[in-house]
Amino acid sequence: MKKIVLVLFVGLLGMSLKAQDSAAKIEFKEETVDYGEIEKGSDGVRVFEFTNTGNSPLIISDVRSSCGCTIPKKPEDPIMPGKTGEIQVKYDTNRVGPIRKAITVTSNAETPTKILKIKGEVKAPSGTK
Repeated sequence: MKKIVLVLFVGLLGMSLKAQDSAAKIEFKEETVDYGEIEKGSDGVRVFEFTNTGNSPLIISDVRSSCGCTIPKKPEDPIMPGKTGEIQVKYDTNRVGPIRKAITVTSNAETPTKILKIKGEVKAPSGTK
């Protein structure tokens, strides 16, 4: 009886390890984008580049921002193994002050939830307060 349980356990362990080998994996070039100091009203679009380093197609199901001042855009098509993709983020640069926002990426990757960050500061144009 103990041998049967042991064989079943080893079999299930082997199957779960095999399933992990065939999963999609998302690897970002950078997980934080620094806007630095930018002027009010300037271009607020930045891009997070990533690669699917796994063995299955990567499907990004959702990308959400921590507030309404940041609008993320996810790829609609699956990213094949070895291929790259990007998540575009647009920050509302009409808001003067520091930028500290999080973008939550949900996918079918081995690690299904990933947090990306943007930071920086929007300055008022020269000569204004």
